[in-house]
Amino acid sequence: MNQWKNFSKGFFKENAVFTLLLGMCPTLGVTSSAINGLGMGLATTFVLVMANLVISLIKDFIPEKVRIPAFIVVIATFVTIVEMLMQAYTPALYESLGLFIPLIVVNCIVLGRAEAFASKNSVGASIVDGLGMGLGFAMALTMLGSVRELLGSGKLFNVSIYPEDYGMLVFVLAPGAFIALGYMIAIIDKMKKA
Repeated sequence: MNQWKNFSKGFFKENAVFTLLLGMCPTLGVTSSAINGLGMGLATTFVLVMANLVISLIKDFIPEKVRIPAFIVVIATFVTIVEMLMQAYTPALYESLGLFIPLIVVNCIVLGRAEAFASKNSVGASIVDGLGMGLGFAMALTMLGSVRELLGSGKLFNVSIYPEDYGMLVFVLAPGAFIALGYMIAIIDKMKKA
């Protein structure tokens, strides 16, 4: 039961984007559309779950001096797998996300969960934690991408909602990411306090 409490932390109490403000590089860089946000979020979720699983399994065999480099090697292995799978099966998304896929290796969310949770807990708890944190991250990226895409181009998941002529170009561009994220954080913070 306690494991599922860790699962929900990633969505609300410790959401990487809206609460902890971690992983801002991919958050602001790839969320120009809902599809990009969802794709990046799911890729990060896969890496989080698999890295947590492996790190939890091998934590007792890693010497203290090389703990962080060992974690990075494990994370980089799964990022490479995600990158190859995306390149093979979703080339348009792979092309759209570009450089941000390899940057998952140094994403502080992934390394932070490996260090703070997977290296100290059981395999089952680590998998649930990775899944919760990853899906919470995916939810946040998809929400931000949806808002930006809808306001910027009048589309949602590439389906026209209203004519593109009425969209505000700023939301598709980099400044729109900061504006949309700022308002979303403020709204979520207000909801938490209510």
